[in-house]
Amino acid sequence: MISPIQIEELVLSQKEQFLSRDPGIPREIALERVTKTSAIVVITGIRRSGKSTLMRQIAGAFSDFLYINFDDDRFMDFGLADFPALMLVFEKISPGVKTLFVDEIQNIEGWERFIRRIHDEGYKVFLTGSNANLLSSELGTRLTGRYTTITLYPFSFREVLRFRSVDFTRITAKKKAAILAEFDRYLTCGGFADFLKFEDPDYLKRIYDDILFRDIISRAGIREVRGFRQLAHYLITNTANPATYNALKNTLGFKSVMSVRDYVGFLLEAYLLFEIFRYDPSLKKQYVSEKKLYCIDTGLRNAVAFRFSDDKGRLLENLVLIELLRRGRTVFFYKKSGECDFVTEERGRITAAYQVCYDLTRENRERELNGIMSAMKTHGLSSGSILTYNQEERIETEGMSVRVVPAWKWLISDTDA
Repeated sequence: MISPIQIEELVLSQKEQFLSRDPGIPREIALERVTKTSAIVVITGIRRSGKSTLMRQIAGAFSDFLYINFDDDRFMDFGLADFPALMLVFEKISPGVKTLFVDEIQNIEGWERFIRRIHDEGYKVFLTGSNANLLSSELGTRLTGRYTTITLYPFSFREVLRFRSVDFTRITAKKKAAILAEFDRYLTCGGFADFLKFEDPDYLKRIYDDILFRDIISRAGIREVRGFRQLAHYLITNTANPATYNALKNTLGFKSVMSVRDYVGFLLEAYLLFEIFRYDPSLKKQYVSEKKLYCIDTGLRNAVAFRFSDDKGRLLENLVLIELLRRGRTVFFYKKSGECDFVTEERGRITAAYQVCYDLTRENRERELNGIMSAMKTHGLSSGSILTYNQEERIETEGMSVRVVPAWKWLISDTDA
């Protein structure tokens, strides 16, 4: 329990800090739709991806609002029984206000009951959380039909260019040089706003350690800490490489596949990694086949992983996957007679194919082209895209069209083509 006096002091202090927060650059989120919905808005994503900043931007649309942040050691003793006292404090400070912003709600056990009740009472509610399990099947059942989610990622390349004040409209030769320079940096440094702002070399390592220790190890009660850390490091180092849970068990010396499966699940829930399956109409075959894992951010990956000479190709592939997810695509990889890095599904059918190749050369051209064309033929696609560092052409063959396009140009475009 926590006293009403303490709650009031914290609420006043936190709101003052929240109002003084730099609203930052506008994120590529339809704020008008978010502010006008009657549903509970849940903003999820990795630590330091800008969830609180986005919430501050949303709050700017309201003349007054209520705010509380549970990612605060001073709320350590706060529990479900304290919510009535919190609401009395809110009513005292801001009588009649029914717009509520809550940061890191998952820190309070049983929070969903309180949120459901006040939403039923007519409150407009915005929540943030750093765990994909925030709306697990149980919580989702209690809030069925009452919420909409926004998954927030580190800056997209378009957002980085706006952050750097680089104009990417009507591209001239001079603008292209500036965009390419930023793209090189984006590929290496990623899109975490505070890292771009302060360029602290240890910042990304601290995010990584906080995720492992604060968000996963302590909360999940992991005892095999060394093994878990080795697995996380191995997966980030080997991003984009196909793997099975059994192969990971054997490579890293785990006693059971279940441990590997659980540990990977924790990394996915914390948004540190993303997993895609090999496409197959059979869900069972998808689940048992090899997977590919990617890191949330190329800068974070570079900060903690072992580096190899062929990293540029992996980083570009990683960057493209995260952008497809950011655009709301359902992504698989294709592997049959050929291999294609990504195919995207819409309403039960594959609608697009992407091959990622940093540099299309005489040595790899046939392999890369055959891979994407195999996927296109299998799924009846007339066109596909090969994303490169800076090459551009159109290949017409066998009645199909393959567009070779610079990844930086694709990243700043409004379309997926």
